[in-house]
Amino acid sequence: MKKIGFLSFGHWANHPAYSTRTAGDTLLQSIDLAVAAEEIGIDGAYFRVHHFAKQLASPFPLLSAIGAKTSKIEIGTGVIDMRYENPLYMVEEAGATDLIAGGRLQLGISRGSPEQVIDGWKYFGYKPAEGENDSDMGRIKGLKFLEHLNGVGFAQPNPNPMFPNPPGLLRLEPYSEGLRDRIWWGAASNATAVWAAENGMNLQSSTLKFDESGKPFHIQQAEQIRLYKEAWKKAGHKREPRVSVSRSIFALINEQDRQYFGREGRSTDQIGVLEADRRAIFGRSYAAEPDQLIKELAQDEALQEADTILLTIPNTLGVEYNVHVLSAILDHVAPGLGWR
Repeated sequence: MKKIGFLSFGHWANHPAYSTRTAGDTLLQSIDLAVAAEEIGIDGAYFRVHHFAKQLASPFPLLSAIGAKTSKIEIGTGVIDMRYENPLYMVEEAGATDLIAGGRLQLGISRGSPEQVIDGWKYFGYKPAEGENDSDMGRIKGLKFLEHLNGVGFAQPNPNPMFPNPPGLLRLEPYSEGLRDRIWWGAASNATAVWAAENGMNLQSSTLKFDESGKPFHIQQAEQIRLYKEAWKKAGHKREPRVSVSRSIFALINEQDRQYFGREGRSTDQIGVLEADRRAIFGRSYAAEPDQLIKELAQDEALQEADTILLTIPNTLGVEYNVHVLSAILDHVAPGLGWR
């Protein structure tokens, strides 16, 4: 059994073929899609976070709105770039969102990926400390965020406060119990996956990673997940970890599907340079008739290792079509793979 969620990049543009021509369109349709996805049995609504782009950027208002209009579906991110964040303020935002959602927040964070502008985090008022780089800064902020999710007091109270204080050091409020166990780290390498396990975070592995062996993408990703699980066990954490992988999967049910995605099925893994001249491998897309999809996906080793599958969706094509895309996977593909 797998949990099946969707992952939206939240694009918009003033294009005649787009249903999301403005930021408002994208935000409101994201809420509507999450509500509809819950109704058809999708387990999670996840959203990408990018800055300086016509894509979703500030996740907590959106996730709070979805949390208030749904009751079962998990809500999350994939991922928040910690280089841009104030980790203590983010603890408050995440806590409030999780309480509104009744404990359904699954928050993906990371040290971040290449963005639309050079060193975009500096415009938010951040810079690495002396002797650190921006990756170090992102991971340090991530650990600080985790530390203060535990609800332990750390701040010295004012002896003459506006309102009475409880005894002892003060913690950030609102505190949401259990949220610390629902933080995920987006890892692009084997080493960061191991680091995530050591620090007690769930693992998000997307459709790309650094090419560390020259093997096909799904095999490298499966190896990354196994290393993560071994490190988790070695660290002695008391709970079972969760692992998600992202995939572009389209079941060709009708002519509209074939028009949009008929060529995707011929795609293969792609090699490129992600950053700092590091070779990266990008996983293929899947698009075929349901019976063929089942055969192809059964050979994807990383899908077998993960407990959660995040289906990337074409959010610009509107809520109705995206519900069709998700329903096609639930009805025609997932049962044949034992996911449902």
